[in-house]
Amino acid sequence: MIVPDLSFEQGAWAQGFQLVAGLDEAGRGAWAGPVAAAAVIFPPYEPELVQRLNGVRDSKKLSARQREALFPLIQREAISVGLGMVGPEEIAKVGIAAATRQAMVKAVQSLVPQPSFLLIDYVRLPQVNLPQKSIPKGDARCLSIAAASILAKVSRDRLMVEMAQSYPDYGFEGHKGYGTRAHRIALERCGISPVHRYSWTPFSAVPFRE
Repeated sequence: MIVPDLSFEQGAWAQGFQLVAGLDEAGRGAWAGPVAAAAVIFPPYEPELVQRLNGVRDSKKLSARQREALFPLIQREAISVGLGMVGPEEIAKVGIAAATRQAMVKAVQSLVPQPSFLLIDYVRLPQVNLPQKSIPKGDARCLSIAAASILAKVSRDRLMVEMAQSYPDYGFEGHKGYGTRAHRIALERCGISPVHRYSWTPFSAVPFRE
């Protein structure tokens, strides 16, 4: 099994970039709720960091309980963390790819201090005037990207649980807005809510609910 490490960060540090941010997203494929992105800057040249962050992986390979346990650990170890979200209306307007980049830009902009280099899972951000590297499967290979994937996923999941209080008929607290059978049945029964991505194909024949 591939374990994320600091190889990519070390490469950037060696080039003189001390504040290296890893970025990833969560919720890109969901039917409801926002797309979320997180950015994480770890301190450079910390020999014990990988050991202290043992267990940090691609968020998709962890249980909800594991992600929740790692969330505060990542926050403690990081120099800075940032979060960005883009909601369903903007997703419908610009498309999910552009919305994902917008969320990542927001995450970068919220970092204090600002980074000097970006490591990004798959995506490039031409709208950010910083040196950057797009890494295929970065959440499985790069520690700061893996950490960002956990922060993005946990933050978005918590928001979907909150949304379930306003829209209790859809089961957001369980499926978090993804396209499960239970979610589809709820849509057929209740129609589309204001937090659904109503421009997407699965909703073409589903009535809108105010």
